[in-house]
Amino acid sequence: MLGALASQILQVAVALALAPLLVGWVDQCRAWLSNRRAPSILLPYRTIHKLFVKDAVVADNASPLFRLAPYVVFGAMACAAAIVPSLGTALPFGTAADTIALVGLFALARVFIALAAMDIGTAFGTLGARREMFIGFLAEPALLMVLFTASLISGSTSLPTIVDTLAHGPLGIYPSLAFAGVAFTMVSLAENARVPIDNPATHLELTMIHEAMLLEYSARHLALLEWASALKLFNYSCIGLALFVPFGVASGANALAILGAAPVLIAKLAVGGALLALIETLSAKLRIFRAPEFLATAFLLAVLAMLVKLLLGA
Repeated sequence: MLGALASQILQVAVALALAPLLVGWVDQCRAWLSNRRAPSILLPYRTIHKLFVKDAVVADNASPLFRLAPYVVFGAMACAAAIVPSLGTALPFGTAADTIALVGLFALARVFIALAAMDIGTAFGTLGARREMFIGFLAEPALLMVLFTASLISGSTSLPTIVDTLAHGPLGIYPSLAFAGVAFTMVSLAENARVPIDNPATHLELTMIHEAMLLEYSARHLALLEWASALKLFNYSCIGLALFVPFGVASGANALAILGAAPVLIAKLAVGGALLALIETLSAKLRIFRAPEFLATAFLLAVLAMLVKLLLGA
């Protein structure tokens, strides 16, 4: 039991350490693909450290919810990192919650950050909160359909069981996972405020979604939210790897096995981050009113994936 708990802590520590690095890698790849000088891959770490050592400035009319929200959002993302089997499948937290609870954690973080954005009463914060809830309302059903497709293959909604079934079961080709993979990519772009739904590199007042909710935060509160945003991208990347590239994940709870799976995870994240940068470079930012069409397409693809599995067994 102590070994499993140590392995669980190790997985969370690896997630906390690698999340900003993944953001830095994606930004670096985007700069290279755009023929620009790339920023340092360690820039997200420096930004978080700089914010942590500053003094927070909070509006006079801010409620306790405004101060509490960054800690809840960061805690939810850290808990999700403990649930997603990024390094091992036999960890305590991984078996304590299923994919539905995981989606609930993402929804909890979304609700708190949206309420905090509206708490101050600024126009941009309220605008960003409404858009965030709008995107989440459209993206969550598509994400659930993708997860249900994988659960039909494994016979369980538990992510560790899904990974064990796909990675260690009989080798097979599942056309349903191809449709689900495209749908998951579209949902991941929307949920992480990436192009074509949002652009994290700009602060355009009329188009920003995620950044609009953070304008009133500073210092340690903003650092936690930036770190939580990086963790969310890391978690979605690990969910995609668990569903579609589940190989290399340790099947035991041994700390040495967890450490052995870390280089494989880093390699897969490096490839995934480069592909994400390529997608963003080749895509144009959509108007906010085109987001329903984008996410409706993701939902239809996810439903099609589930129907292919149910009706054709493939």
